Amino acid sequence: MRKNLQWKILAILAIGVLAAWAVYPPEERIRLGLDLEGGVHLVMRVQTEDALQVETETAAEQLGEQLSLQGIDTASVLPEDSTTIRIEGIPGPRDAEFRQLADERLSASYNRESGPGGSYIYRMRAPVEQSLREEAVRQALETIERRVNELGVAEPIVAPHGVGGDQILVQLPGVSDVARAKELIRSTALLELKLVEEGPAPSRESLLETRNGVVPPEMEVVTQVSSLLNPGGAAEPLYYLVRRVAAVTGRDLRNARPSLDEFNQPAVSFTLNQEGARKFGDISGNNIGRALAIILDGQVRSAPILQGRITDQGQITGVTMQEAEDLQITLRSGALPASLTYLEERTVGPTLGADSIRSGVTASLAGLVLVAIFMLGYYKLAGINAVVAIGMNLIILMGCMAYIDAVLTLPGIAGLILTIGIGVDSNVLIFERIKEELRSAKSVSAAVAAGFDRVLLTIIDTHVASLIAAAFLFQFGSGPIRGFATTLFFGLVSNIFTAVFVSRTLFETILSRRRAATLSI
Repeated sequence: MRKNLQWKILAILAIGVLAAWAVYPPEERIRLGLDLEGGVHLVMRVQTEDALQVETETAAEQLGEQLSLQGIDTASVLPEDSTTIRIEGIPGPRDAEFRQLADERLSASYNRESGPGGSYIYRMRAPVEQSLREEAVRQALETIERRVNELGVAEPIVAPHGVGGDQILVQLPGVSDVARAKELIRSTALLELKLVEEGPAPSRESLLETRNGVVPPEMEVVTQVSSLLNPGGAAEPLYYLVRRVAAVTGRDLRNARPSLDEFNQPAVSFTLNQEGARKFGDISGNNIGRALAIILDGQVRSAPILQGRITDQGQITGVTMQEAEDLQITLRSGALPASLTYLEERTVGPTLGADSIRSGVTASLAGLVLVAIFMLGYYKLAGINAVVAIGMNLIILMGCMAYIDAVLTLPGIAGLILTIGIGVDSNVLIFERIKEELRSAKSVSAAVAAGFDRVLLTIIDTHVASLIAAAFLFQFGSGPIRGFATTLFFGLVSNIFTAVFVSRTLFETILSRRRAATLSI
């Protein structure tokens, strides 16, 4: 029995030392949330109209290409706005053929209306429009969350905000480079590979000189900015005429990483998935000798000449080392489905966090002192066991949080205080049961053993129910709620150990040294 008790004492000491080592020094090992450490609070709006515009332009382009394949070359298929497509120039004899083909392509998402002069107007259905707007916000949430995680921010908050359904709240604890974080979050990071039809040209006018200054409906003009052409000077931008719909987009990306180009300058290498590699192979193999524009967020990064068939890889050049690092983060996280505008920006200073920490520590210590006074006054010397168990409970809790790099928030401090209350409750249950066993004329050792044994199932039952509640809070709650759930979870787990195992071992250690006829409880 004594040997078994020695192993228990050694186990308790080992766990206590490991927990203390994990949390020391606390100012370095405990990670703090936005409300304690300070950081950035952002509210932004997703411009869902952009997502509708992309959907409508893509549908119009695909229908136009299909009509050309069917020999209806006189048709003009143009997006009138973000939800409307106007179609003109349909030959009368082929009107029925057109309507059948257009309905096959568009009827699932657009309603057909007859316009003046034999034209047709396709308007996006209201449920489809609403679904696309919601999907744009959802994709933006997921993309921003991936980008923020790449920044290495501790316990960031990325969540819907407001009542309009198109706002997103982002909180970044401990972020010092606010401008870089905002740029990474806001950057659309839309990568497109498009064949160059004309260019480069020094001006838009010279680029369109052979086309009477008119941009064809299926094409667009893009520029290569001067900072990329000549970082040290003030070179004028170059203009390119490219097809409106990209052959390959960032949706076909598999991975992106910083690298070096052939001149040993920073670059970003990317690889494509199977579908993207197939499309890239087709366009590069069929257009050898032509320029291919690599476009990021509407600006040409480079326009290399296709020397042969390329399948699953490419490279973006003309970037600095920092730009390469940021670019690979935004590309890997995926393109935003729509642009973002900032509605609110607040910087939370560390003074607020310091005050919160000071208040939280004061409240915790005050609670612990009051609990100790109560337990010692009501349960006499046996109350020492409860105070030691509660103190060790807090040390183990903080050690677990430090070990897994969990973040301590202001609600998390409330969880610490609640842990003290849970520890008191468990010890009161045990002590009251021991007192009942003593009243039944059992010996001190038998009463202690029976008290712990009979309360064990009750403690486990209540703690498991609370653990389930903590799990749901963590799964479905936002940042502050998650902070509370984290400390509650570890507090419950460690309390089972300290209230049952540590407290009982202390009783057994004292009783093993002397045969007591009474117990100061």
